Amino acid sequence: MQHNRAQKNNEPLKGVKCVVNTCEYYHQGDKCIASAIEVQPQNAQNTQETDCATFIAKGQQ
Repeated sequence: MQHNRAQKNNEPLKGVKCVVNTCEYYHQGDKCIASAIEVQPQNAQNTQETDCATFIAKGQQ
């Protein structure tokens, strides 16, 4: 499934903590600078079943 790619913001998303330092949108201090995030899938039953579809490995954008 193809997803729209988020743009990089100059300011981090408020209220979002991200510790995935291998992501293109990761910012120092465990912040996310994506313009928006998408968490999937529908009907997940627990945190292990969820996934950040916005993730792009550093250098892959």
